[in-house]
Amino acid sequence: MSIMPIRQRGVLRIDTSEILFLRGESGTVGIVKSGDPRMVFIGTPDEDEVVMFLEKEDLLVISAFGEGPEIEKGIKCMAYLLREMESPIVVLPDNHPTSKRLKMVVAVGSNVRLNCNIVPGTHPEQDILCACETLSGVKLNSTEEGVLIEGNVENLKLEAL
Repeated sequence: MSIMPIRQRGVLRIDTSEILFLRGESGTVGIVKSGDPRMVFIGTPDEDEVVMFLEKEDLLVISAFGEGPEIEKGIKCMAYLLREMESPIVVLPDNHPTSKRLKMVVAVGSNVRLNCNIVPGTHPEQDILCACETLSGVKLNSTEEGVLIEGNVENLKLEAL
């Protein structure tokens, strides 16, 4: 396990056996690589199912509302469910009461923007993800070597998945 501070744009190396945690004041984001080309199924509010085709360098990004070891463990579990168990992503309709109870939300793809001004779990677009205010505005872009982080992140941790 290593902890790295970063305050500017930079590529962080991450391989398929690792998870990168971005820690904010009231939330944590976990990032893993897809590892292999795969399909991710997304159930939408309009009763459609969207299929995303991921390449090995694409990202699985999990945002959790809270911090600490139990939150990081939950993020790792969600990464396992998405990557190894091929669990689908479910998108809730606007104004769904369950949105208030979500503890984690996910986005997958090559580029993900973190935003604190959206309703958790209601965006079928996979390029935007709800996150805590201190991580809002951060952009994550996949690279062959890892992840390019654009924006200020005060606290990072890279560890084995």
